Amino acid sequence: MRAMEIHDYARKLLQTRGADAIAEAAQKAASLEKEGNAEDAANWRQITDAMKQMRGPHQS
Repeated sequence: MRAMEIHDYARKLLQTRGADAIAEAAQKAASLEKEGNAEDAANWRQITDAMKQMRGPHQS
């Protein structure tokens, strides 16, 4: 996946699924990696990272 595709997909997921999207994407990456699909797992990890950046830092 290209960087722009990852960013767009991450933004859409975050808008539709909310805060749960990050956890779901991380679980998807772990599941794909366990199945031996390293390339798709890497894409999902990039999507997870993009959503974390969009969300910004935690505030206390």
